[in-house]
Amino acid sequence: MNNEVYFIGVDVGSGSVRAALVNDKGHVLKTSVKELQTWKPKVDYYEQSSNNVWECCVFVIKNVIVNVNVANIKGIGFDATCSLVALDKNGNPLAVSDSNNNEQNIIMWMDHRAQVEADIINKTNHEILKYVGGKVSLEMEMPKLLWLKKHLSTKWSEFGHFFDLPDFLTWKATGSLSRSLCSLVCKWNYECSVDGKHGWNMSYLSKIGLDDLAENNFEKIGNKVLMPGEKCGGLTVEVANTLGLRPGTPVATSIIDAHAGGLGMIGSHGEGIDKNMSSRLGLICGTSTCHMAVNENPILVQGIWGPYFSAMVPNMWLNEAGQSASGMLLDYIISSHPAGVKLLKVHNTGDVRNHLRGLLVKMANSHGLNDVSLLTKEFHVWPDFHGNRSPLADPNMRGMIVGLSINDSEENLALLYLATLQGLSYGTRHIIDALTKAGYQPFKSLLICGGITKDPLFVQIQADTVGLPILKPHEKDSVLVGSAILGACASLYFNTVKDAIENMGGTAEVIHPNLNIKTFHDKKYAVFLQMFQDQLKYRTIMD
Repeated sequence: MNNEVYFIGVDVGSGSVRAALVNDKGHVLKTSVKELQTWKPKVDYYEQSSNNVWECCVFVIKNVIVNVNVANIKGIGFDATCSLVALDKNGNPLAVSDSNNNEQNIIMWMDHRAQVEADIINKTNHEILKYVGGKVSLEMEMPKLLWLKKHLSTKWSEFGHFFDLPDFLTWKATGSLSRSLCSLVCKWNYECSVDGKHGWNMSYLSKIGLDDLAENNFEKIGNKVLMPGEKCGGLTVEVANTLGLRPGTPVATSIIDAHAGGLGMIGSHGEGIDKNMSSRLGLICGTSTCHMAVNENPILVQGIWGPYFSAMVPNMWLNEAGQSASGMLLDYIISSHPAGVKLLKVHNTGDVRNHLRGLLVKMANSHGLNDVSLLTKEFHVWPDFHGNRSPLADPNMRGMIVGLSINDSEENLALLYLATLQGLSYGTRHIIDALTKAGYQPFKSLLICGGITKDPLFVQIQADTVGLPILKPHEKDSVLVGSAILGACASLYFNTVKDAIENMGGTAEVIHPNLNIKTFHDKKYAVFLQMFQDQLKYRTIMD
């Protein structure tokens, strides 16, 4: 290993921090993981600690460089969830709720406290909202900042810096206050528009009551903006000594975690599959699922975020859709069912899912069915238990289940699990329909990575539902590969980001759709679309 060139990729997810040692071919050689602490002080509140996050980063980085010649480590890239970090004027953590525990200084992406503030912002109908599908999400940063200003008004003046979590990490590593264009355009309503406007939009900040963020040249929210992968600085002497790395080791401008997954996958090679980036839709499937599409031209899509310039691939426009709960929803479906409660007492979640897949095969065989999906003819799930991110952009949508009976058996849980997998897949089809209706050319393949993809049934149903082949990278950690690609770019080892993507993208397994059950899925998709129309009718009746 001594003659190889290495890059470190660091991924801060919702529940853990991971690091990887990656070579210049995109192969992950070593990984380390450390669980994060999360507080849930109230319903829909999710908070973390920036100190805890950074301590976990230090732990995993030190683990992956054991017995490695650090002179061969040429660059570091960070990605993280799009959570809001609050610091005081001295750069110390400052509490983001009335708990007054300053360790709890991160409002997580999945925190839904800022519903009222998101509604206030959306009622302005400001022109900049067209870049977030017409509506700002309560998961984004401006509603959360407005919430802090309203609910912690006596502390508002004490806040010195607000970071998106990926940018906080590069600041900790280098001392640079620069921000990533990725985080700002995707989550902060920073303007990088089709007509060349670039910067904070003062009319927007004034209209939503946050114009005081412009003080001292936008010091609190950033005034130096760099492209993902651009060198933002080198490791400080103090941090380098703590990590056991060389001072000055190049650190890349960061990226959001899902975008790192998209970056790590989009160059994957699959036999017989078109390599044109615009023909591929990337799915990054974890606690939530993000759907990433890139195009050479900007395309506005109602209910879908973007177009964002250079937010994932340089000089291409990104549209970002997603589902607020996917892995989290599947865990809930299992843990809230009587049979699931019993199974989880003796098995971990992965083993329970394996068990349910085996049950479904037995059930399909006993009914003479050639595909397990056919078991759910009368079982339907609308999966928005945590609201709809795309393409309805309605956080008030709720989950729906049709086909319940007085049945607490494992077989009943298996059917519910299967119907939920299908519901999530129909959500992907719903997103694809919105993208193509708005102007995307028909997609030719899907790219897929993340925790849920360990379930082969989930991957196969996604393929069957949309009738397209899926590329599943042989390298299991596409998100970490993506952040390592950034580190490679910052080190100038490759000439361009696209060169890095091409060289480090790796190969992928191709999962082909079973077109024999396309008609069945078409019918279930029609039911799926009817279910949300019915939910809107119920709202109207009750209002």
